[in-house]
Amino acid sequence: MRALLQRVTQASVTVDGTKISQIGPGLLILVCAMPNDTPQTAQALAAKIAKLRLFKDDAGKMNLSIAQTGGAALVVSQFTLAADTSRGTRPGFSYAAKPDIAEELYLHFASTLTAQGIPVQTGQFGADMSVDLTNDGPVTLWLDTET
Repeated sequence: MRALLQRVTQASVTVDGTKISQIGPGLLILVCAMPNDTPQTAQALAAKIAKLRLFKDDAGKMNLSIAQTGGAALVVSQFTLAADTSRGTRPGFSYAAKPDIAEELYLHFASTLTAQGIPVQTGQFGADMSVDLTNDGPVTLWLDTET
């Protein structure tokens, strides 16, 4: 799986003019399932993210996890993270998992974060979404389970 994390002061998702989810301080997590991913892959990535120390402690150092700060996560499926731009100028997406598998893994990832004690909101799988965020820091990380 692939994830792009952004530390935010707020983030929301709007679909067809209606705001469907919103968080305050925490993480916006754009996540993409790849063809060889499994529920175990989704669990491992969620567990790692839950423990990453991306938030400032009292001394101003990135020393606290999202769980330690009481922050929330907004998890948005984004197959374009699997873009192949090695040929031509139009990206290919054959490195993304098929939609039915991707949705299952996306939901499993979100539920694993919830099980870690993190309040989770989600986007709408397969929808044309408008994502609004205020990046905090900015702190942005790219995680790949296959490196």
